[in-house]
Amino acid sequence: MFGTIRKHQTWLWAIIITVIIISFVIFFSPYSKMNDARRGPASYGSINGQRIGEEDFVNAWREVELRSFFMSGRWPDDREKKNLDEETYKWLLLVQKQNQAGIRVGDEVAAQTARGMLSQLQRAGITSPEIFIKQVLQPHNMDLNDFERFVRHYLGVQELISIIGLSGKLVTPQEGRALYQREHEELVTEAVFFSASNYLASVLTPPEAISQFYSNRLANYRIPDRVQVSYVKFDLVDFLADANQELARMTNLDLQIDEAYRQNGTNLLRELKAATLEDAKIKVREAKRREIELQSARKKAADFANPLFEMELLRAENLDKFAKEKGLTVGTTAPFDREAGPRELDVTADFATKAFSRTPTDPFAGPIVGQSAVYVIALNKKIPSEIPPLEQIRAQVVADYKSIQALTRAHQAGMEFYPKLTNELAQGKTFASICLSEKLKPVALPPFSLSTQELPEAEDRASLNQLKQAAFSTAAGKASGFLWPDGMALQRLMEPGGFILYVKSKLPVNDAKMNANLPDFLRYLRQNRQSEAFNAWFGKEAKQGLSGIPALQPSQPPPAIGSGAKSKKS
Repeated sequence: MFGTIRKHQTWLWAIIITVIIISFVIFFSPYSKMNDARRGPASYGSINGQRIGEEDFVNAWREVELRSFFMSGRWPDDREKKNLDEETYKWLLLVQKQNQAGIRVGDEVAAQTARGMLSQLQRAGITSPEIFIKQVLQPHNMDLNDFERFVRHYLGVQELISIIGLSGKLVTPQEGRALYQREHEELVTEAVFFSASNYLASVLTPPEAISQFYSNRLANYRIPDRVQVSYVKFDLVDFLADANQELARMTNLDLQIDEAYRQNGTNLLRELKAATLEDAKIKVREAKRREIELQSARKKAADFANPLFEMELLRAENLDKFAKEKGLTVGTTAPFDREAGPRELDVTADFATKAFSRTPTDPFAGPIVGQSAVYVIALNKKIPSEIPPLEQIRAQVVADYKSIQALTRAHQAGMEFYPKLTNELAQGKTFASICLSEKLKPVALPPFSLSTQELPEAEDRASLNQLKQAAFSTAAGKASGFLWPDGMALQRLMEPGGFILYVKSKLPVNDAKMNANLPDFLRYLRQNRQSEAFNAWFGKEAKQGLSGIPALQPSQPPPAIGSGAKSKKS
């Protein structure tokens, strides 16, 4: 196939495999820190005693970049490039292991996989080999040799995973049945929650206590550095009509989903969080529609931004002038910090990162992708950090003081109730009656298992993981100790406090449901075991095989070797 491309530069784009999901997951050993600087072109080190030449390193670097591109749809950014040296050595080790195992990838398999990978780029306008080479490979100093080598090595890695992880597939139906029962056995439980909100009314707020509370927590009230930006917004919804037209032309999309479902069964539904195949098709089409809208919005934003960024004098006020010439509206955010970002815009952390990177001499950034729009921004002003005086934020300080005091009282109440509960349970009293005698409200929770994904009846007051831990470490007829969340779990709860969980009984697993789900469960279990086996093996191999690599400074792209380094085919 690759020879055909070189001769004719045409592809049979209609012959496409269903969906290529590049799922290359490896857990590496703790080996990662290196201290000495690289010392010239001959300092690429060795892997398992085999010296690494400059050409081999450059080739592997390009393959790692291509892997990142096909996994995420974009090239590695500056932050990600800091890890490329290490990733390159690990990729070289994988290639070495492929060669030692005698893995050879056939031309037809490589061609089929290449077609599948490239078919993903058609919606971005990459509709021919010439465009792929010119717009994707050449700007990154690559050519078709690099792509072919990457495809073959990628497939070799998949084969290596299959071989090394073979032991992970040796899960017997009996073992799978036992694990299924363990994960799906449900418990019937009751809980009593001690919410801080129940104790707020009893908290007094004397002025001296508030003043002391504020003084002890000055750092908590420091307002961080903030920035304010002007922006032009390109809404995704403005491109809905065009997206619907393009989606209508994708006549084989449902067939691709049907084939993926035939091969993966309920694993596909689980991955898409879909209840039925029809639901999965709807979700996939919605995702495709948003992808098309996003590509159109990014292109429109880039067309606006490029001439703005190329002006001889880069000044923030140019955004307003240029936007008015194009008939576009300019908005201005309220001041925001790096962590929170602009509250009035539905954007990701990337927006704040780029905003804080702006300077008077480099005021522009974009296109920046948000949740429902793409933005081009210009620096408006930066505001330094400060600590506001107590009188300016008294209401907030009082609210914080009351919350902490109420939470402390909730914890005290829970810990005081637990000994009484265990004593009276031992006397044969019921959990509900004991709670009611103390004017506490018992809550009967729906039966849940280790595989339960959500429990709405308790999600505002306790984390599901903590409930599972309490339930499955407590015997039937017993109560857990008083438990309370901390850290991030505490911040996520609408009603923070704590709880005690009582386990009433265990429910038997539904045999008919287990027999129906067991084949998919076994397939899922074997895939996980295969990955675990491979990861464990590679962790050991990396620790030993990569001991000969040189110390590395923060990564820079490797030296170019022609327009695309040639290598021996594996």
